[in-house]
Amino acid sequence: MYPNSIQAYDRGVMFSPDGRLFQVEYAKEAVRKGATSIGIVAKEGVALIAHKNVNEPLAIADTVQKIFRVDSYIGATYSGLVSDGLRVTSMMRSKTQTHRMIYDETESVESVAREISEEMQQATQYGGIRPYAISLLIGGIDTVPRLYEVEPGASFLGYKADAIGSGRKIAQEVLLKEYKDEMDIDDAISLGVKIIKKVAENGLACGAECLDVATIEKKKGYVALTQDKIKKYL
Repeated sequence: MYPNSIQAYDRGVMFSPDGRLFQVEYAKEAVRKGATSIGIVAKEGVALIAHKNVNEPLAIADTVQKIFRVDSYIGATYSGLVSDGLRVTSMMRSKTQTHRMIYDETESVESVAREISEEMQQATQYGGIRPYAISLLIGGIDTVPRLYEVEPGASFLGYKADAIGSGRKIAQEVLLKEYKDEMDIDDAISLGVKIIKKVAENGLACGAECLDVATIEKKKGYVALTQDKIKKYL
């Protein structure tokens, strides 16, 4: 695959002679194999829609969670290695709660994205650890609705609408065609569910059980939709 002199750079987090970090590239590949998650900024807030790709027939889909409440007005979803996703969302919760205890306010969405990207960056820098094999979509409201993606290389970028995971390419094509500024939150959820149905291998035959949907609005804060409410969008 690579000459022996280059294989050494494949075993740890260090630059190869051509400027590549192989472990980060492998982490990105793990994300590309993960279940699809979508974030959409709407007029009233942010919608997060995630596919719970449960392939085992005896597994209970309710035990899988893909969207998490980080704070009153911030939510997050991930694609990639489940254990890494749980670890990073736990770190985000700790950081936002510390901020609230010190400053008595909800931390800004950008600040949360920046802080967690700094944590993930350390895993690309030191020997003996590996990069986190996840990409994150962090959505919420401070002064206005905001959405950020943090990828395994620890860079982050703001989006109006974005997708991560195995269906990213198709999802982004649909978002480019159908996303509209100032769209309603219901329209954002409908668009996200439509995309998940398109990219899911079985066309989302498992129904609402295989979806997580959450909204973050100024009046309501973070709200996770029940299965009955999700069914209305299928």
